[in-house]
Order: sequence, then structure tokens, then C-alpha cells
Amino acid sequence: MTDTTPNRLLDAIHSPDDLKGRSRAELKQIADEVREEVIDVVSVTGGHLGSGLGVVELTVAIHAVFDAPADKLILDVGHQCYPHKILTGRRDQMRTLRQGGGLSGFTKRDESPFDPFGAAHAATSISAGFGFAKARDLQGKNNHVICVIGDGSMTAGMAYEAMNNAGADKSRLIVILNDNDMSIAPPVGAMSNYLSRLVSSRPYRGLRRIAKKVVSPIGLESPARRAEEYLRGFAMGGTMFEELGFYYIGPIDGHDLDTLIPILENVKAMREGPILIHAVTQKGKGYAPAENSADKYHGVSKFSVITGEQAKAKPSAPAYQKVFGQTLTKLAETDDKICAITAAMPSGTSVDVFQTAFPERTFDVGIAEQHAVTFAAGLAADGMKPFAAIYSTFLQRGYDQVVHDVAIQSLPVRFAIDRAGLVGADGPTHAGSFDIGYLGALPGIICMAASDELELARMVVTAADIDDRPSAFRYPRGEGTGVEIPDVLQPLEIGKGRVLREGTTIALLSYGTRLQEALRAAEMLMAQGLSATVADARFAKPLDTDLVERLARDHEVLITLEEGATGGFGSFVLEHLAKVGALDRGLKIRPMTLPDVFQNHDAPQAMYETAGLTARHIAARAIEALGRGDIAEIDRFARA
Repeated sequence: MTDTTPNRLLDAIHSPDDLKGRSRAELKQIADEVREEVIDVVSVTGGHLGSGLGVVELTVAIHAVFDAPADKLILDVGHQCYPHKILTGRRDQMRTLRQGGGLSGFTKRDESPFDPFGAAHAATSISAGFGFAKARDLQGKNNHVICVIGDGSMTAGMAYEAMNNAGADKSRLIVILNDNDMSIAPPVGAMSNYLSRLVSSRPYRGLRRIAKKVVSPIGLESPARRAEEYLRGFAMGGTMFEELGFYYIGPIDGHDLDTLIPILENVKAMREGPILIHAVTQKGKGYAPAENSADKYHGVSKFSVITGEQAKAKPSAPAYQKVFGQTLTKLAETDDKICAITAAMPSGTSVDVFQTAFPERTFDVGIAEQHAVTFAAGLAADGMKPFAAIYSTFLQRGYDQVVHDVAIQSLPVRFAIDRAGLVGADGPTHAGSFDIGYLGALPGIICMAASDELELARMVVTAADIDDRPSAFRYPRGEGTGVEIPDVLQPLEIGKGRVLREGTTIALLSYGTRLQEALRAAEMLMAQGLSATVADARFAKPLDTDLVERLARDHEVLITLEEGATGGFGSFVLEHLAKVGALDRGLKIRPMTLPDVFQNHDAPQAMYETAGLTARHIAARAIEALGRGDIAEIDRFARA
């Protein structure tokens, strides 16, 4: 419930218009109250905390100066958007954050007119902002476009591609670099803030133009400009941005409203080309547990506001990520060619486990998936054994490199595809829905999916032994099934699945994590006297064609299961059976995939229910295809 303590100014803020005309002291109080609100909300909902705390003053200042939604505010990645949502009429909904039917944890176009561009992947804001700026110009409008991009996103090449284009075009565009970690500039201070206010002011800009007019006729424009820019770059670190065509202002203290607001007002009045404001902030600002944490509480579960202690469910099994990191580390103890690559996700992928043991063989390339893939290809081409651990949704960004630099050259890069399948509260932008299809389309690649943590460990071992082609193995977020992992692991036979349960009427062929649901579905079917075989495909490519043909030949119904989009494993099975004529013999085959929609965020189990990939759905699909059995009885069995 929203705090309505008397004299809370935030209670009167229902849109950015309510910030207009406020005194500097009032805006500071509002910023403090927004910070308290963010901490209180996330303690209940979980989510991204540190990034939002770091931009509270910046968000207040932007909305106090500019006129959203007419002026377009684009937040890169969007995980820092909680203060923005509070100030744009969504405060009463904040406790629905990342819950089914509630607010998204990122900006989302269909959620509010104050979210002009949806985001959840890094480094898209400047490209999108430039698009908004050109659309404005072409339509004769006069609004501002403001992009807020973090220093982490500035490690991605797309940001520089956009700046290169926008800088050459000279359209009006405001980019705010939220620098909270890289330390790419000298420490901020009173002199730096003063210089930034100075160079954004009208008198300074006028003097600069006069100087150019004076020196141009006598041939001194270039030396004068270079001297001026050198001095400004030496003092303020802006030479690189100036060379890209942006007027650089900074670095400034991103938490000082007395500095931020005058600079933003000056910039709002400027009409000459793209501008970059370099604001230095502190991630987790104003909340001691976040400030003192190594990751600044980037992503948190529910927590105690007083202590900062996060609520942790007691795991019944190790997380898949830990199994990957520990297995790879163990293999590297006897194989000095194994190395690990991550794109700014060392802890999320458990590459940090490997890094602790082998720092010289660990490479965090930043938010640069394209580079990560081709870098891995270079390592592989000279005899190393690179494992590129990248979330499925982020590997999409390096797909051209997977095709051109890895697959065509048949280089043995091993892709550890984390977060494969649905991801709950992070929603469609982070779901790993498409890798089965987009990798399975490539000639020569080996594609595997782990059904439990032991299978994942064996796939790591298998991939290490593959030295003549690329390979990939996918695994989900979260805990395994609790299966024991022996000290000695045997590699899998390439292209061979396994049968876990023999039956006669229905065949359930699972690729990846839905195997346990298939086994439960078989029990439901057995309760009605319907015998079911359950098989784990293990490989989508090369497909175990012997297993597929046997299941098709010996059963009336064949159901394929995968936590992936249409066009993946089920399609590969259908194509093979069509080629060998198996579909002509009356086989009833039903592929079960993720639905052909971008599923909104929700609790994981609720998402599986929506997707129709639970044991109840599997059994019901089998009965429907078979034409006999009682679906209502399946529902009663599931409830029991």
C-alpha cells in the first residue's frame, strides 16, 4: 500500500507535469521519496534495484525539464525504469511489477504513452532515438528526443554505429551517458560541474561560433578547433564523442540536481545537432546494502528493507548454471585448451566459477555478443577449446557471426546456451524461445538439450570432445531435478537419444526440460489404461532417426515436446518422417511447442499453463489424438 504520510510531495505527483514549477528543494525531496518508494516496491516484488536507484535524480531532472510524452524519453535496456514509472502515473501499480497481469520490469509501448520504445536488450536506445529524431524532422515536429544509456551498454558496438550515423547527420538528439562503473572520465567535482554548465550555456556557444568565424578566413579554423577540442578533451574526457559528431558536456554529478537541471535547461534550448551529456552516477545510490554489494543489487529477489537480506528459497537441487560452471572447471583441470567466454554475464552464467580457477582462460568481453562469437571462432581456429556461455535471447544478437564466422568454417566453438525456454518475470524479451530453430537450420552443427543436470554435465563433456564442428547445448534457468552427478562423466554418443519408459500406444518424445512432465503425463495416461513410451531425444541435430522411426512405427500417436518456438525440434521430426513416408501409414503426430505469441511475464508455472506444456496438457493432447480416453479424468488426476 502506498505510503500517504503527511507532507510527502510524491503523493501529489501523478504525471511529469506535476514536477513543473517545483523549487529545487522540493525536487530533491521528491527524489528522496522516489528512492524510498523504489526500495519499498522491489523489497516486495523483486526485480532490478541498483540500476533504478542510480538514476533517481537524473529521472526527476529529465521529467522536470522536458515535456514527456511529447518529448521522447528512451531508456536503454529499461531495467532502470522504476523511478520513471513512478513519476508517469504508474505508482499505484508498482506492486504488480513483474507479476502476471501487472507492470513489466522494462519499458513497454503498450503499457504507457510515456514509454515510446520498448527495451530490455542493451545498446538500442541511440539507434531508436535517432529514428525518432528523423521521424520528427520529416513530419515537421519540434519535440526533443532524449536517450539514457549506461556505460555497460556503451561496450556494445551498436551504440557506436548509431552515434556515427547520428553524429554525421546532425539531427537534434540528446544522449545522456549514465556512467556508473567504467570510470571513463576523471572524478567529478565542483570545477568539472562548473565547466559543464559553462560549455552548455548560450554565451559559451556564441563565443565558440564567433571564434570559428574569426579564424576561418585566415586558415586557422582547423588548428583552433583542434586546440580547443584537445583542451576540452583533456579536461573533461570528451574527445572521442566530439569526433563522432556529438557536442560533449561532462562529466557531471548525476545525483546533483543543482547541476543537472541548469544543464538540461541549457541543452533543451540548444538547436544545433546531437549532444552527449556525461553523467557520473552510483549504482545502488542511497541504499547501503546495495552500495556495499559487489553487484550493487542489480537483480534481487524479495528482501528485508532494514537488513537488505534477500529471501532465498532452499534449493532442492543445484542450479543448471552451477552445474555447467563446475563441470567446465573440472574438465579444464586436465585440459589447458579449454577457455570460457561470457558477454557481461559472468555470475549469471556461472563463468565466474571457472574464472576463479582459471582467470587467464576466462574472457568477459562486455555486452558484445557479436564480438564474443567471432572472438571464440578465432580461439577455435588456432587450436583452443572455447565455451561461449551466452543467454539464448542474447545469442540472437550474434547470429550472423554464428553463421558466417563459425558454422561456414566448421569451427569447434561450443555454445553453452543459458536461459533456454521461458524465464518467468523477465518476460518475452529474455525468453530463450528461438535457438532450437535458428541453430538447427545451420549445416553441420550439433545441437543438444539437457533434460536434467546430469545430462547437462555429460553434454559439457561431449562438447569438449567435439573438435571438428560447432556444437551447442541448451539448458534452463533455475534448479535441476535433483539427480546425482557422478565423479566420472561419460560423453554422449552423438545423435543418439534414450528411452526412459517403454509403452505400446502413445510415444512422448521430449527435447530438453519437458521430460519430467512427459513422465508425469505417462502416469496419467496409464491410470486410464493407455500405455505410453517416454523418450529423451537429447539431440535435435543430428536427429536420432532410428529412434524417431521406431517410435513412429510402433505407436499410434507420437507427440514431440520442446520448450521452444514452432520451427524447431518438432519440425525436424516431422520433416524426417515425411521424407521416409512414415506419415502415410496413419501415424497421428502432434508437435507441442511454445505458442506462436510473445508470452507476457508471469510466474513460471503459470507461463507453462498458458503455453500448454504441463503434464495435464500433454496427456490431454494424447487422448485427443488417439480418440479415446477421458480428458476430464486427466484433469481430476492432475488436481489430485
